[in-house]
Amino acid sequence: MGLTVAPVGAWFLAWIALAPLWVLIVTSASSPLLLALAWGVGYHGVALFWITGIHPMNWLGVPWLPSLAITLFCWSFISLFGGSLVTLWAAAMARFTVKNTWQRVLFGTAIWCALESLWSASPLWWSSLAYTQSPHNLVILHLGQLSGANTVTAVIVAVNGFIAEAWINRQAKTSSAFSAPLRLVNKNLASAAAILITLHLLGFYLYTRPLAQPPAAALKVGIIQGNIPNEIKLIPQGLRQAIAGYTTGYYNLVDQGVDAVLTPESALPYYQRDLPNTDLVQAVAEKGVVAWIGAFGQTGRSYTNSLFTFTGNGKIFSRYDKTKLVPLGEYIPFEGIFGGIVQRLSPLNAHQVPGTTNQIFDTPFGRAIVGICYDSAFPELFRRQAAAGGQFILSSSNDAHYSASMPFQHHALDMMRAIETDRWTVRATNTGYSAFVDPHGRTLWISGYNTYETHAETIYKRQTQTLYVRWGDWLTVLLLAVSVLGWGIPYFLATY
Repeated sequence: MGLTVAPVGAWFLAWIALAPLWVLIVTSASSPLLLALAWGVGYHGVALFWITGIHPMNWLGVPWLPSLAITLFCWSFISLFGGSLVTLWAAAMARFTVKNTWQRVLFGTAIWCALESLWSASPLWWSSLAYTQSPHNLVILHLGQLSGANTVTAVIVAVNGFIAEAWINRQAKTSSAFSAPLRLVNKNLASAAAILITLHLLGFYLYTRPLAQPPAAALKVGIIQGNIPNEIKLIPQGLRQAIAGYTTGYYNLVDQGVDAVLTPESALPYYQRDLPNTDLVQAVAEKGVVAWIGAFGQTGRSYTNSLFTFTGNGKIFSRYDKTKLVPLGEYIPFEGIFGGIVQRLSPLNAHQVPGTTNQIFDTPFGRAIVGICYDSAFPELFRRQAAAGGQFILSSSNDAHYSASMPFQHHALDMMRAIETDRWTVRATNTGYSAFVDPHGRTLWISGYNTYETHAETIYKRQTQTLYVRWGDWLTVLLLAVSVLGWGIPYFLATY
């Protein structure tokens, strides 16, 4: 399962990779939880191996050995955190002792989706089963318009479940009059194939619906990929390079006739009070073209990682503060307990604070949906903003200091958010991959990696609301309810 995402991208393996674990849990007489933990750690550990790219952290002043210790701790922790989800799922499956295949598949699917919903509500989330299909299988990703990412996850789990049940019951005899081989007519394999084909056809229908592109809704947006390595980002050399690169890029894009320019997360590592004195903001005041600038906001004595709308008068029109902060990178979890230990290893500043979850981001062109870096992994943030009237997505990130697989996975997440909300997406990053994505998840343009680039594309504001935007993740609730009824009613009848 870990090979389904970048850098390998073998997305098709997701449709069979869970089946062996399912078989072992149902048939194993001992240690199903250890098997599940091993599978979960393997999946999340391989998929998120890019986290080891934070080492060495000499650019933050962390010595080599403490940097290695922090890196290994982070990688081990997120692998075990993901593994714990699979372990709990296995524990539930092991206790759910029914012989009815459909009941077991329904229960297994419902519990997996419920656990992913629970994990995505935590501060640490990234590798849903659904993202194994992005960016390659756009057809199935369109099921996200119905009930979010868990719709895709449910299909993957259910298909794997029926394949596993076919193996478990492989000795059963077929009722076919022709006594055809089991592998050709097994009802569980037929169920897996029916689910796979039917829901891909439904996704294809959603994928092929035409996009309305009225001229009045058009918005030409430019992005600047500054390519400022983290090693120099906070020192005078990096500051000078940022000011020069973003200001020059802004002028170039204005000459191309853009309506607005988007910059990456913390493009200008300055506090809000210092931004009016920068060359970039003065260029905005001169040219009168809107710029969305990544910088640091202020909240009392703390600071936020923010995106600011600067209008032609050089004033701040709106501000969005990053909601999901990166543990250890941007804050210390359980600071009162572990803060002293972590601070001995690292000088990271723990005074960054998250934005509130009810933010809206108005612009001179209408309301926008904003995600800053890690926000992209949390679909509910985008769903809520779309429900509140957001008409297009602005994704601003700094994915520097990792291997190329991390920003590619990040881009894949933004593609999912575009499909789920039915919105055009503009993605600006520091070192790549910056991109423009349409509401069908198709990438219109994508940047190089570790390159300085500017690019402009026309997007369209949209006010549609998908079923997911209106109702949220209703499918998981329905699956759980049907699972309870499917188990409870026979139990009640047998008892009374």
